[in-house]
Amino acid sequence: MIKIYNTMTRNLEVFEPFNPGLVTIYVCGPTVYDVAHLGHARTYIAFDAIIRFLEFSGFSVKYARNVTDVGHLRETGEDRMIVGAERLRKHPMEVADKYMMEFFRDMDELGVRRPDIQPRASMHIPEIIEAVEKLVDMGYGYVLDGSVYFDVGKLPDYGKLSKIRPEQLVMHRIDPDPRKKNPADFALWKESPPNYPFSWKTPWGRGFPGWHIECSVMSMKYLGEQIDIHGGGQELIFPHHENEIAQSEALTGKKPFVKYWLHTGELTVGGKGMHKSYGNFITIREILQSYSADQVRLFILSSHYRTPIDYSEKAMEQAVENLSKLVNFAESLRHAAEEAQKQGPDDMLRTKAYQIREKFLESMSEDFNTPKALADLYEFVKTFNPVINGLSRDDAAYLHSIFKEMCNSLGLLRKTEKKPSTVDAYEYIRIILEVRRELRRRGIYDLADQLRNMLAERGIVVEDLKEGERVRIGR
Repeated sequence: MIKIYNTMTRNLEVFEPFNPGLVTIYVCGPTVYDVAHLGHARTYIAFDAIIRFLEFSGFSVKYARNVTDVGHLRETGEDRMIVGAERLRKHPMEVADKYMMEFFRDMDELGVRRPDIQPRASMHIPEIIEAVEKLVDMGYGYVLDGSVYFDVGKLPDYGKLSKIRPEQLVMHRIDPDPRKKNPADFALWKESPPNYPFSWKTPWGRGFPGWHIECSVMSMKYLGEQIDIHGGGQELIFPHHENEIAQSEALTGKKPFVKYWLHTGELTVGGKGMHKSYGNFITIREILQSYSADQVRLFILSSHYRTPIDYSEKAMEQAVENLSKLVNFAESLRHAAEEAQKQGPDDMLRTKAYQIREKFLESMSEDFNTPKALADLYEFVKTFNPVINGLSRDDAAYLHSIFKEMCNSLGLLRKTEKKPSTVDAYEYIRIILEVRRELRRRGIYDLADQLRNMLAERGIVVEDLKEGERVRIGR
């Protein structure tokens, strides 16, 4: 039984999708006017782990994540894509293509699986115009010159997601048009000025879509009029997700538009929100020059997806150390599963492994509690690491299978799995270790120590124990 914290109700709820066995999920994607940053990594790695665990739990998942390439306005009223185009001196669609492809590459390098559907807002203009026309015909939208606004006064429950007070509804409103019926009314369609790069012909004149209507149209087109999970950062709760609910439920008459709302906490750097003026803005490309994808993922999953997370070098070094423990343990188990001489199962050992696995499942089933799930992985390592050298080949294979299964459900250790190749580096290490053992047997300790030091320089740590050697492969 999976329980999810629903932003709508502010409670943990038992997860039951509209259609048993199938989960539809929509996550708000990037506005592609600049390079992707660590905040994007925080959100999309978190949802990647959530989706992987849902599939691990037996659900089929249909996942859509949009690309915003028009209509997302800044506080100044400028389209973010126009800002990016002016910075690069390119057409906005050139900018969109450039940064969209870079975003895909960054997500691939982070090990974030691509969604089943990745719709672009600019490719859905006819459907958006049709939706706006319908809202006007139904009395929810009204026209002011070439712009169209949604009348929030038509919905008594407007504000139910954000729980925002009526007097606060005008906060974050970009358009202060005094002609609006209510200051809180928001744009469905915006009239464009002459020679504006984004402009489409409509019954109201030339213009471009409002940001919020884009996600309503795209999510309903590909996932249906009611979807199971809708996600994004907490900063999207109001006004973006609040307005999505208003538009979508007005269009279809069906409630709820979304059954479970999930939102990720803010990522800060040095206790401050990332901003170029603070000098703490970190792109995904930059972080991957210093750390591996799994190290970044472990850092992010070490905090619950709903809580704020602060980036620091100290936190990253802890992630590096913790990942090294997981990798070394998995490699030691794999080696034991291939090399151990002893045969046969140990029922008590397997029972303990199964119990820890069940704890891991319980942790993830409680609102995808990745910090607790990681603690279960560390307990697995602490429990079985001391006995690796005495394992039978069968038990080592059993433990390795369970351990990798848990790690892979979080998206960890996927690239550390042994893959067939003509050259297996581990075989070379094994040969070097055999030579070192022979040197020690002959009392040639200086050369044996020299081999050990050479391995250590390459991140391969050899520890001499009474019962033999322990080999750890570090960063």
